[in-house]
Amino acid sequence: MSGVDSAWKGVWSLDAIVSRRLRRPRTTGVTMVMDTGLGLSAMRDTLDLASQHIDQWKFGFGTTALMPRAALEAKLALLREHNILAYPGGTLLEAAVVQEHCRVFMKRAAELGFGAAEISEGTIDLPGERRRRMIDCARNAGLQPITEVGRKDPARQLSAEELAVQVLQDLDWGASWVIVEGRESGQGVGIYDRCGDIRSSFLDELTQRVGDVASRLIWEAPLRDQQSYLVCRFGANVSLGNIPPQECLALEALRCGLRFETFAAVAKHSRDAGVWDPASIESGGPANLVASDE
Repeated sequence: MSGVDSAWKGVWSLDAIVSRRLRRPRTTGVTMVMDTGLGLSAMRDTLDLASQHIDQWKFGFGTTALMPRAALEAKLALLREHNILAYPGGTLLEAAVVQEHCRVFMKRAAELGFGAAEISEGTIDLPGERRRRMIDCARNAGLQPITEVGRKDPARQLSAEELAVQVLQDLDWGASWVIVEGRESGQGVGIYDRCGDIRSSFLDELTQRVGDVASRLIWEAPLRDQQSYLVCRFGANVSLGNIPPQECLALEALRCGLRFETFAAVAKHSRDAGVWDPASIESGGPANLVASDE
């Protein structure tokens, strides 16, 4: 909450509550918003409320090809004002690749004001060497390469081993982050079953196979239960993506222990550490709650 004048300052020690969160700029614990068609005024309202909690802004699939250029450039300028990394959805790049326009796409993305490019194979299949060249192409255009692993078609899902191999290869080739496909629905793809529940054994195998670089994964998690599970599983500084713009503050509250799913652990940890006694009379000062990632 650095730089933010909290309305609740003095009621309790807010710093103790949110101390487990890394501050921007950060490479882990990032929040990536999924924009599927937000207007400029609505975007400005979102950023006024929550920009300090947003790291990346993805314009979903091919939406940027369907809006007026002036509107897109205005949105990108606003994101730059708030130091938020913006990039178009990977499906748009896949469409450019099919038309053999990869280098043209990267150059135009940089000219428009994007700071990154998402490189994916959600729909098409590419040889590994082509994927490596696309990462190089993004870097040569001055864009951060952010790759995505996984397929959008529920009938064409990769195994945990196949995903892990691609994650490790992409990072070795120079990807800044690797997104794990979850789509905007969060159902039937990647680590999610058809109902949107997390396949815990699949998740465990994937994270075990990627090892220490798991911190550079961004898990697409559009649904609240998915976000809660991943924060409780990996801690406050797990990177999450495909977050609806209106859910940014709710997610940050979850990360900071200010929602039931995570506050219960904070309260228990404070009681067990002896800094809070449920039966004690208030002293009048802020409570020294103990942050916990449990």
